[in-house]
Amino acid sequence: MRQRSALVSYASSIIGNRVQAEDLVQEAWLRFDAASNGRFLDDATGYLYRVVRNLALDSKRRAQREGAVSGGLDYDVAMETSASDIADPETVILYKDDYAKVMQAMGELPERTRIACEMHRFGGAKLREIADFLDISVPLAHKLVAEGIDHCRQRVGGWP
Repeated sequence: MRQRSALVSYASSIIGNRVQAEDLVQEAWLRFDAASNGRFLDDATGYLYRVVRNLALDSKRRAQREGAVSGGLDYDVAMETSASDIADPETVILYKDDYAKVMQAMGELPERTRIACEMHRFGGAKLREIADFLDISVPLAHKLVAEGIDHCRQRVGGWP
């Protein structure tokens, strides 16, 4: 616990997101606790730093891969629109049309691909969660999400 803030800062320096860094440190602690199995480790701090580093690098690589699949858009930033941005009637109509097109394109997907794409894009599920839910491998979950996004892009034209 004494090293928590230092570990969060360390992870944040790697991935550039303090909120994600806090999640990574929590996950690192859970892994550390499971690995130590209640016994004392000689270099517990060093071990924790290694776990945080590995998780942060994995997270950064995953974000880069997902960015390549999704065209590099930052969806967290894109979703942060104010009410005044949405109040324009033309914008509302434009989004309704796009939404209808996306839903039609999603309906054309095979069930497993549609579920994976919906979980990832609309539910914010991670690939590991999708893989567990569908009882498939993580690479296959990634492939299904990518195929779903590609299909929607082709049908809708530029879906993020």
